[in-house]
Amino acid sequence: MGVRTANVQPGDIGETLESLAATIRGRRDASPETSYTARLLTDVEDELLKKLAEESSEVIMACKDDDHDHIRYEAGDLLYHLLVTLERYGVTLPELAGELNARMK
Repeated sequence: MGVRTANVQPGDIGETLESLAATIRGRRDASPETSYTARLLTDVEDELLKKLAEESSEVIMACKDDDHDHIRYEAGDLLYHLLVTLERYGVTLPELAGELNARMK
């Protein structure tokens, strides 16, 4: 478990996800030696997929502990790794939104 984030304030999830996705997309050209995100985007596929599974498990464990702040923290890690996964495989946020919107009809 990582260090809990202090002074978390509510935000606009759409704006935040768009900004984070743009940052991740921009790291595609960064050096994998200096950028964790670039490493996840370009190195061995299994490393990213293992992180995605690990973060998912950590969300589950935080839920089992019924620890609100820990759930939020781990969900942030999971969303980051999910966005990196989407970027690696070329799935855009608008495309994902379309998928979710189609399911609500």
